[in-house]
Amino acid sequence: MKRINSEDVPKAGPYSHAVEAGNLIFLSGQIPPENVNNAEFEEKVERTLENVGKILAAAGADFSQVVKVTVYLKDVSKFGRFNEVYRRYFSHEPARSVVEVSALPKNAELMIEVIALKDG
Repeated sequence: MKRINSEDVPKAGPYSHAVEAGNLIFLSGQIPPENVNNAEFEEKVERTLENVGKILAAAGADFSQVVKVTVYLKDVSKFGRFNEVYRRYFSHEPARSVVEVSALPKNAELMIEVIALKDG
């Protein structure tokens, strides 16, 4: 098992940004950075996915290698708006679950976690 942390993504707690186990990369849930708290929902999604991309890069992977995405939304009525941004990052349509939750850390509107398959 190999712990992965990106210097480009803030360390948020007592856990790794990702863990590589065999040929799988498991990313911890990512929430929007605090500096976009007052931004529109779409920007929050975009900035969260940008951080996912930075962590994938630190692991030697990219979005095309993602096989599973789990999304937690505080307001599932924003599902369509979420998908508009999501499609730009995941054109290969990995498996996905979307769940509405009552609360997330730091009162975030969303959290995204992914599992990626590492080449080689």
